[in-house]
Formats: sequence, C-alpha cells, structure tokens
Amino acid sequence: MGPTEQQPAGGRLRAWMLQGLSEINSKGDRAAAAAEPAHRGQAWYRVMCLTGVDYFSTLGYQPGIAALAAGLLSPIATIVLVLVTLAGALPVYRRVAQESPHGAGSIAMLERLLSFWKGKLFVLTMLGFAATDFLITITLSAADASTHLVENPHLNNALHDQQMIITLVLVALLGAVFLKGFLEAVGVATALVGLYLTLNVVVVSVGIWHVVTAEHVVTDWATALTAEHGDVLAMVGVALIVFPKLALGLSGFETGVAVMPHVKGDPDDTEERPTGRIRDAKKLLTTAALIMSVFLITTSFITTLLIPAKEFQPGGDANGRALAYLAHSYLGGAFGTVYDISTIAILWFAGASAMAGLLNLMPRYLPRYGMAPHWARAVRPMVIVFTLVAFLVTWIFDANVDAQGGAYATGVLVLISSASIAVTIAARKAGQRDWTIGFAVIATVFLYTTVVNVIERPDGVKIGACFIAGIILVSLLSRLARAFELRVTSVTLDPLAERFIRDMASRKIRFIANEPDQRDKAEYREKLEQIRNDHDIPGEDFVFVEVTVVDPSEFESVLAVRGEVLHDRYRVLTLESSSISNALAAFLLHVRDATGRTPHIYFEWTEGNPFANFLRFFLFGQGEVAPVTREVLREAEPDRALRPRVHTG
Repeated sequence: MGPTEQQPAGGRLRAWMLQGLSEINSKGDRAAAAAEPAHRGQAWYRVMCLTGVDYFSTLGYQPGIAALAAGLLSPIATIVLVLVTLAGALPVYRRVAQESPHGAGSIAMLERLLSFWKGKLFVLTMLGFAATDFLITITLSAADASTHLVENPHLNNALHDQQMIITLVLVALLGAVFLKGFLEAVGVATALVGLYLTLNVVVVSVGIWHVVTAEHVVTDWATALTAEHGDVLAMVGVALIVFPKLALGLSGFETGVAVMPHVKGDPDDTEERPTGRIRDAKKLLTTAALIMSVFLITTSFITTLLIPAKEFQPGGDANGRALAYLAHSYLGGAFGTVYDISTIAILWFAGASAMAGLLNLMPRYLPRYGMAPHWARAVRPMVIVFTLVAFLVTWIFDANVDAQGGAYATGVLVLISSASIAVTIAARKAGQRDWTIGFAVIATVFLYTTVVNVIERPDGVKIGACFIAGIILVSLLSRLARAFELRVTSVTLDPLAERFIRDMASRKIRFIANEPDQRDKAEYREKLEQIRNDHDIPGEDFVFVEVTVVDPSEFESVLAVRGEVLHDRYRVLTLESSSISNALAAFLLHVRDATGRTPHIYFEWTEGNPFANFLRFFLFGQGEVAPVTREVLREAEPDRALRPRVHTG
C-alpha cells in the first residue's frame, strides 16, 4: 500500500483543503502569481466581458431599484448618474489603471502613501468595504437570480415563497465550484455577456418602439412629472439629490482594474512598463462605461414609462426584474423564459467573479502583514469562510434585493471615493495642477454621494463596519499568534561583515547586542566592560550587533548586514529591520548555518513592566529583546543542541 493510501482520512482532508498553499508567492500575493506570465493574456474586449459579468449584470435589478428610489424622475436621475460615470468614475479609473497596472487597484495606491500602523489599519478598513462590495455582490446577485426564477410565470406556482432556499442553494453551488477548483473562464464570460446584451438590445428596442408608437405614454409621463415636481430646474435639483440611490450603476470599475493582469497588451510589454496593457485596459474601461451608460438611460426610460409604479414595489411583478417583466409582457413567455435563464446565468457568474475577487484581494495584503492565519493563503478554507458569511448576509437581508442595495452601494461608493482621492494625490505629486483640481472636484462629488447614501441607507455602513471590525480583530489576533514567528525572508552580508564572521569561525563566536545611542568610543567600551563583568568572560573577541527599527508594522523583511570598524578597534554589524528580536534571531541562524558553529549573543536586561515591554515589541519592534529573541529562536529551531545561545545579565 503506497504512502497516499496509508494516509488517514483526516490527513487527506487537510491536504485537500490546503492544496495550493505553496503556490502563493513570497509576498502572499495570489493575484500577482496568477497573473504570471502577464503577456499570455486575452484581448481587452474579451477581458471586458470578464468584468462585464459583474458590471452589466446589474441591469437585472438596477432599473427596478432606480424606479423605487426616484419614481417618475428615474430617467433624469439616471442621466445624472451617467454624467457622473463618464465625467467622474471613468477618468479616475483610467488614472488608476495607469498608476496601478497589476490589478492591485486604488487600495495599493493609497497604501504607498501611508506607512507605519496607520497605513495597515487604513488598508484593513478598505478591505472591509471591499469585502462588503464583493460579498454583497454574491448575495444580491444570487437573490436577484432567484427572483427571476421564482417570478417566471411557468415556475411561479411551484417555487412560490422559496426564494430564500433558492438563494442559499445558488450561493452554496458557487462555493462548491470554488471548492472543486475554479479558473476564470474568459470564454464563458464572453458568451454570457454577448447573449445577455443581445437579449437586452431586443428588449430595449421593443420597449422604445412601444413608447414611440403609443404617444400618450410620453405625454402622460411628462404631465405626471410636471404635476409632481414643477419646472425643469426643480426636477434636476431633485434628481441631483436622489441619484446617490442609483449608485449600483457604478459597480464595475473596481472589478475593471482588478482584471488588468489578464489583458494581453503588447509583445514588448514588461512588468515594469506594461504600456500596451495600460492602453488596452483604458479601452476596456471606456468601452464598458459607454455600453453601460447607453443601457442605463434606455432601460430606465422604458421601464419607468411602460411599467405601472405599483409593480416596482415589494411583491410586485417588476420588483427586482423590471426588464424581465417587459420581456414577458411584450415578447411572450418563451422569449421571457430565455431572458430569465440568461439573466440568472450572468447574475450567478457575477457572484463567481466577486468570489474570485475576494480570493485574490485578501491574500494580496493580509499574509504580507502577518495578519492572517497560515491556512488563509489556501483557497478552499477561505471559500468556506466566505460562503458561510454569504449565508449569514442572505439570512439577515431575507434574500431581498432592495434591502441589500444600500450595503452594495456603500461598498461601491467607498471604493470609488478612495480611488478618486488616490488619483488626486497622485496628480498633485506629479505636479499636474489641472488634473489635481479636476480629480479633487470628482472626489468631492463621490464623497457627497457616499455620505448621502450612508445617511439614507445606513445598513451599508453597518455591514461594512461589521466586516471591518471582523477583519481587524482576526488580523490583530493572527499578528499576536505569529508574533514569535521567524519572518526574515533572506539575510545578506557585505564583504566586511562576511570577514568578521569568517575570522570568528575558528573559535567561539560571540556577539554583543547593542542599542545604538551616541556610538562614541565610551559607549562601546562601557558596554564591553559590562558584558565581560556580568558573564566573567576575559578578552575582547566580541562583535557588536546593532539593529535599527524602520517600520515595525511590516511583518516580513529582507535583512542586509553591513560591517564597520569604529574607533579603530570595535567591530560593529548594523542591520535594519521591522523587529530587533526577529532580526537578531535570523542573523544568528544564518551565522550558524554559514559557519557550522553555534553563535552566542549577550544582552543586558531591559527594565520595565513585562506586559508593557511586550506591547513595545508588538507595536514598535523593540521592548524586552533578550527573551523574545530566545523565543523566536526556540520556535524556529526546535532542537536545543542546534539553537544559538542567548545570554543575559
């Protein structure tokens, strides 16, 4: 019986769950690894369909949500939304594509502007809103797919009151696909988007024909609109106020930059200068925005004029499925059923795109910060976590499309607002005054839209706050659990440092850990005398080791060791790291492996409260260095006989 057959069931399950863990690159960046090699991608218009399953699928529910939010003003409010899309979101994300062409998006742009813990906490907060966006995409899309299924005239009786169960089944099937193993299929996305947009062209064309041929429809709408809102200026004013409720129509831009690594670009593109990929990604974003803008305006117009207002209300036949209502009403049950099937398929695949986004996004940041358990780098455990969270969200919102709109819009708007702020800062740093002013105005518009949306529909920020709190709590607990983990990825020595180690290799290797202060002759003389007296060691065959903490919020680091001789007699090795203890432990292990001898390091005790010292280590990379160095060594080298020696006095 082979080793695999002898493996117990629990071991096989664990191996299956953690399959692919080693495929993450050294930075924990699954998305970047998946994008390699970058230039064997797809044409930009095919990749547009990949983001289009998320972006274009919103047509399944956007017209109904717009009608509920704006009523008779829905077409005018939608025009405002389109203007914001083309004059605001599109220029912002074209700049994001230029500044962050590897799929990291606006979060990575802002991450570069912030350091220390404030940068990490900011990214964790943005990840919370991104999780809100992607998870609500999964649950809202599944809920709307189930709505189309339940409301189909041929299935209405059989599936009546089963929407919650159907939605949960769709979410579970989505999770099952990823547990099996899922690769984004551009071909499938292209087919779904092509079919769905073609069917929508038919529905829109028929709807416009009915509006044009039945002249009283436009007259009745205009009369009712004037009676309700007065003159045109009043209508525009109200439209400006209500358009934030239509923000779901902006949902595709963050996904658009996330799929950039799949764009083929030019043959001579490099990872450092992907000129062709950036150019084609801009084409992708522009084309998708133009297509969506046309559909947003036309669908809001025909649904508002042709569907009775009562049908948009909860329980109405057009609630969450306005275009499907028109397809059945004007093109018959057969065409309507085909339209329903197409809508269900693209909505379900939009959930798949969102799940892929989550699985790409979280490993991009959390492992790099040390803020994720080891298993979080594997796909399957995270799929289970996200699926269970999606079950919870579906249950909380009772699988209701309208109820989830606020949470979805909040996630979308926060990400777009952060992107607009990021490009404003980038333009300012580049000295582009006109672009800075333009992007600042756009940022103001999106911040206003976000605030209005949060005030009117606070569910979104509540859900986002729950995700943020959960991510920060789990991240900090993980960072605590991994506090004593050896996290130096490599150690390099300059020629003088190598000479110091080589000279000591034939005898006992002794280092003195020194906190650099004035670095004058008296400092080293007094430190040497103290160590000799405390440990009763004669002679001066010691090398000082000094670690300077740079950014203690970083988790992994590369260690560069530089040697120097100070005051003509004291040999000193200097290192820079995010943690003194971790750097010293990694250095000692490197010396042991390079020389085959056990190095010794000598410390003096640090005065102070042990808990306060631990917090100093956790937050600032300092604190009580000696015991923490020993603990890091103990975890990294279980064999005591092989472990470098730590001495304190």
